Amino acid sequence: MEHLLDTKVSKIVAQNYKTAQVFSQYGIDFCCNGGIPLRDACDSKNVDKQTVVNQIEVLLTSRPKVDYNSLSLTSLIGLIQDTHHEYVRSITPIIQQYLEKLSRVHGGNHPELHTIRAEFDASATELAAHMMKEELVLFPYITRLEQAAKNGTDLPESQFGSVENPIATMEAEHQQEGDRFRRIAELSSDYTAPKDGCQTYKVAFANLRDFEIDLHKHVHLENNILFPRAIALYQQLQEPAPQCQV
Repeated sequence: MEHLLDTKVSKIVAQNYKTAQVFSQYGIDFCCNGGIPLRDACDSKNVDKQTVVNQIEVLLTSRPKVDYNSLSLTSLIGLIQDTHHEYVRSITPIIQQYLEKLSRVHGGNHPELHTIRAEFDASATELAAHMMKEELVLFPYITRLEQAAKNGTDLPESQFGSVENPIATMEAEHQQEGDRFRRIAELSSDYTAPKDGCQTYKVAFANLRDFEIDLHKHVHLENNILFPRAIALYQQLQEPAPQCQV
């Protein structure tokens, strides 16, 4: 138990993504703010450590459907783009349509809807730009890194210096969106429609909840698996080749 309590939340989820459901159950952030030991995370939410550890240990003994750590960086990037980037692009206009209607019809009695709509619109704009930067700049460079390592060629050149520079920017933007959705969750009473809420109200909030859940997994795959492996590969290629001894 002590070993697990001293392990960072993000590392636990990286071992088996199924554990994310436990952290979500207790409101523990496993992506943007997952870099703290499980002990501290439990204390911050005032939850029983033994209960959480027991639930996590059960999941850690089961095999995840996809071992993300075993995928090549190129395959992992493809999965992120095809699954999470496309999800964001497809669902965003639908949620915006729901929130526009809710603000117009129910905003008088529930003024928080105007803020929720503004926050989500800001997120939609920021995420669109964020994903474009990843797809046009960072992801292609990581793919070239992996290809260089495979072929034994030199470190690829870049316009941004070390790969750690754009990664730091992406992580900061991930943090920004994580904070934004915490505000949305608070404003919506954790995505709970009020008693006078219509069916659109319930559907909109359910979609917002699903969006946040997907965002957590999306950020986890990048922050805790893709980016650390890319940095390690970059540092490996930076090292000078060993000199042959005559």
